[in-house]
Amino acid sequence: MNDHAFLFPGQGSQAVGMGRDLFLDSEFAKKTFTRADEVLGYHFSRICFEGPEEELKLTANTQPALLTVSYILYTLWQKEPCSAAGHSLGEYSAMLCAGAFSYEDALTLVHKRGSYMQEAVPVGKGAMAALIGADIEAVRQTIEAVNQEMACLPADPEGIRRVVNLANWNSATQIVISGEKNAVEEAARRLGVKTIFLPVSAPFHSELMLPAEEKLALDLDRVKFSDLRFPVINNWQALQISRADEARAGLKKQVSRPVLWQATMEAMLQESTLDHFAEIGTGKVLAGLLKRAARDRQREVQIVNIENMGDLKKNG
Repeated sequence: MNDHAFLFPGQGSQAVGMGRDLFLDSEFAKKTFTRADEVLGYHFSRICFEGPEEELKLTANTQPALLTVSYILYTLWQKEPCSAAGHSLGEYSAMLCAGAFSYEDALTLVHKRGSYMQEAVPVGKGAMAALIGADIEAVRQTIEAVNQEMACLPADPEGIRRVVNLANWNSATQIVISGEKNAVEEAARRLGVKTIFLPVSAPFHSELMLPAEEKLALDLDRVKFSDLRFPVINNWQALQISRADEARAGLKKQVSRPVLWQATMEAMLQESTLDHFAEIGTGKVLAGLLKRAARDRQREVQIVNIENMGDLKKNG
């Protein structure tokens, strides 16, 4: 599989029942979920398998769930890529599978990451909005103008800064902005494109996540990192990295900075010999984004989704 690239999904791809078939059919999966329950100190696996959905959607549960299922699928498939990338939380899955740190350390980190991100901004004070059909440069210019004007206003009564940032550059036609609710709404209004406000509990990948980033940085410094077995394209720069220090630094930076997924896909598609991709984990979001990016570049690519035991057997 050294002509393949692997993609690891992020938050939003979770679904009640995720990993249950793996648990029932694989001793490795059973041991991994049991270990997760021990490390986290609660019945985490039961939330993955049975829900309720509202509990699985809590960021501190969603992130370990996605990481665990991706890690089990990768391990059971027993194939190595030539490179990998992960969307937001998925970058941890990519780093884990590349050997950057242990599963136990990764699990603890993403659980804390989810908790810190949730705690950084009171529920209802932040917002994220997907802009459909917006131009990336127009978004950047609008954000700059809104932030300049908002900077003249006092912070809200709870001290939340009135700021909006680029959060996800997912494709040429889908951009997500994030930040304080009023600032996000104003930026979306000025851009005048179709806007979908996302049902999230915090304004991820915005400057309002800096308190979470600072806490997580201390945890990342306590974890042993190793050089990667295969290179990973990081989120905040869309650059290929392979050293332990680069991996640690990138995971610190990505909490409050945008996920440059379109640039990541473009970097992968520039490799003329790379035509095979696999999305490893729950959902098919990244496969869709890749297909769109490839179509825009008039590239023919093949992509498989590995999200359950059936996919493993079919693509073995």
